[in-house]
Amino acid sequence: MAEAHGSTAAGAAGTGLSKGDPGRGAATGSSVIAGGGTATADAVLSVEGLSAAYGPVKALDGVTLRAEQGRITAVLGANGAGKTTLLRTISGLVRPTAGRVVLNGEDVTRSPVEAMVTKGMSHVPEGRGVIAELTVDENLRVGSLFRGKVGQDEFDRVYDLFPRIKERRTSTAHTLSGGERQMLVIGRALLARPKLLLLDEPSLGLAPRIVAQIFALLRKLVDTEGLSVLLVEQNARSALSVADTGVVLNLGRVVVTDDAARLAGDEDLRHAYLGF
Repeated sequence: MAEAHGSTAAGAAGTGLSKGDPGRGAATGSSVIAGGGTATADAVLSVEGLSAAYGPVKALDGVTLRAEQGRITAVLGANGAGKTTLLRTISGLVRPTAGRVVLNGEDVTRSPVEAMVTKGMSHVPEGRGVIAELTVDENLRVGSLFRGKVGQDEFDRVYDLFPRIKERRTSTAHTLSGGERQMLVIGRALLARPKLLLLDEPSLGLAPRIVAQIFALLRKLVDTEGLSVLLVEQNARSALSVADTGVVLNLGRVVVTDDAARLAGDEDLRHAYLGF
């Protein structure tokens, strides 16, 4: 169950969580209410009171969340909720107006974008950006230039994770399907073995079968290698099926943070904010 925050209260009034409820823990399974969460020993990422604006328009308003080691945290909400801006602010593409970003215990709020990779963060923006004229293999190798020293074993690992792009390694990127492009950009991000992977709308425009394959691979990497994923998704149903924790944004504010399965089962909240 969950509670709306501030001006969003009316939309989720039927969800019934009170402000005194404790934070979520593995033993108790209890909920985290809007804006909850502070840095802990197992938090790879801690976002604390983060705000950002585009000119006079406030896009983020005091967002607080965390991403824990070996877990998938899904950030959900309607178009314009602030999901993409959140990832762009965390990764340094947008400068915050307030708050801070802590990565592996280090305050990286003002760190340059290029430094984030060496600090253990990889960001896969929306849009599946590839160099259309280059082959799959060339795209991977160009991407590796920004990720420090990457050995051949890391390229082999990416091809093992994504056999389909291994089959297409000599094909130019403009000939790839949408799903193959998505596999390529995720594979490129994984070359440096990040501790935290930021993914923006990976399911956009893809067939459900391809989405299921990509999400299953993410789940495998999280469970077997301890990767942490902060996943922004419009497809809330699919995201909650693979995530451990869900964070719902509305108008730049956190509405609720809770166990993904509980959010998926909260009909009032789903109808108010998630569209299913």
